[in-house]
Amino acid sequence: MMHYPVMNGHTELIAHIGDPTHSFKAPLIYNPHFGAQNINAMVVTMGCAAEDFAAFLPTIFKLKNMRGALITMPHKISVVNLLDEVSTTVKVAGACNAVKKVGGKLHGDMFDGEGFVRGLARKGFVVRGAAALVVGSGGVGSAIAASLAKHGIAALTLYDVNQASSEALAQR
Repeated sequence: MMHYPVMNGHTELIAHIGDPTHSFKAPLIYNPHFGAQNINAMVVTMGCAAEDFAAFLPTIFKLKNMRGALITMPHKISVVNLLDEVSTTVKVAGACNAVKKVGGKLHGDMFDGEGFVRGLARKGFVVRGAAALVVGSGGVGSAIAASLAKHGIAALTLYDVNQASSEALAQR
């Protein structure tokens, strides 16, 4: 049986921001988990157009019960310039999918690539010393390349239809 959190005056919110929102899966994954574990938090889907995002992101973090935000398309790349501090993975990937306010500053991280590498490990694939081809140098492809590098890939070939994009990722 699915358990969903019950919202009350102590509920912490996690925004899931992107456009369009019809394919978002995070609320379907996290909210039943929070309910089953009696965690008083809820992922809330928020549709935000690209032209409104720069003004919207700092505004939602003015809410006292906003714990963080999951960032998805089309904002994974543009969000980086709105943050005060970012992880090494964000610096390399040039994209971010998780934001949290810490001490009044917005911190960003990217976990898409780590999830990919963890999935490879579960299938028995050893990244360290291997060679890989990453097709696509956008937000997710960049995150995968950054995590493969972090975990010791020996050779990494990058391809994107926009050659400048893959060259920029290679430089980072």
